[in-house]
Amino acid sequence: MTQTSLKISADFDSGNIEVIDASNPSRTILAIRPDTRSPHFQWFHFKVENLHVGHAHAFSLNNAGQSSYSRAWSGYNVVASYDHEHWFRVPTTYDGAALDFSIEPTEPQVYFAYFEPYSRVRHDRLIEQAINKAGLELIATGKSIEGRDVQLLRRGDGNASKRNIWIIAQQHPGEHMAEWFMEGLIERLQDVADPVMAQLLSVANLYLVPHMNPDGSFHGHLRTNAMGKDLNRAWQDSTEALSPEVFFVRQQMEQYGVDLFLDVHGDEEIPYIFAAACEGNPGYTPHQQQLEEHFRRRLSEITRDFQSRYGYPRARPGHANMDLACNSTGERYKCLALTLEMPFKDNDDAPDALTGWSGKRSKQLAKDVLTTIAEMIPVLR
Repeated sequence: MTQTSLKISADFDSGNIEVIDASNPSRTILAIRPDTRSPHFQWFHFKVENLHVGHAHAFSLNNAGQSSYSRAWSGYNVVASYDHEHWFRVPTTYDGAALDFSIEPTEPQVYFAYFEPYSRVRHDRLIEQAINKAGLELIATGKSIEGRDVQLLRRGDGNASKRNIWIIAQQHPGEHMAEWFMEGLIERLQDVADPVMAQLLSVANLYLVPHMNPDGSFHGHLRTNAMGKDLNRAWQDSTEALSPEVFFVRQQMEQYGVDLFLDVHGDEEIPYIFAAACEGNPGYTPHQQQLEEHFRRRLSEITRDFQSRYGYPRARPGHANMDLACNSTGERYKCLALTLEMPFKDNDDAPDALTGWSGKRSKQLAKDVLTTIAEMIPVLR
């Protein structure tokens, strides 16, 4: 039997791969392409066609050891899908230089990705769903560097007596779990019979930015927008020229006010869900500390998918990086401000051998976070 040459492509939304050597179908050598105008790279997403069903095909990402978070490959398994809808994990090996994995396919084509992708087409459907089914209003639209929409949605009447809850996602474009999280929020807001949501909406306005960095995601970036700017390092000096996405959101915050801020991310290395806070801020208050502890404690009671044992080292007083969204917003509004991190790997407290951490699990976490927020409204101020 003659083996047809594999066809490998990444010329699609969030696609990222370079083919180095595809002459041996049993071991294809690939590389991850860096972000535009930036040395960062880690995200990959590509399609392989002409697979020989039932026969092993091996792939090697030969520059994994030079990636932005090279230690993240240990304990990581790639995600794969035959239909770009149902994703499963494929075991990998990492030798410090290359990430290797293989598959005996049941279909002649397969997609591989760093994490379950959230497409722009799905994003557009989510915005429609939010407006037409979940009762949200599109109150403002910013523009990315390349002119893509950055939508600000609100559920609530904007009454000044209510608490203003802000949740933003995917400042780092390769962290697709963040928009899966936003889909979970919007799904729960659709439930008109949910008494917890009814109570929340009676006393709060919810402001949602489902996707902060559409250019970066479209181009298959890990960290940056189309100008090579890390948006979560732009909250002190955002400009319309380099980081219009952050510039827009900060303007809107000034207009409406902030009583709670949640910035949703994914972490490459840590196989747990955790929250980072603004304890290193120069103006950090005892009340902010109490709110952070309350949030962490209550969410860990609601779901085993959240914990506070593992996470980032806590900043020393006065030594916070004020360019981060969480720190900048917490300092400006003296509110509860958190960065919520989900893993690219799995949650070691509740592992799933088939999917690892996934879009579905990210959505459920969002629904649990809404319960936590609803209970905390009376103590935010």
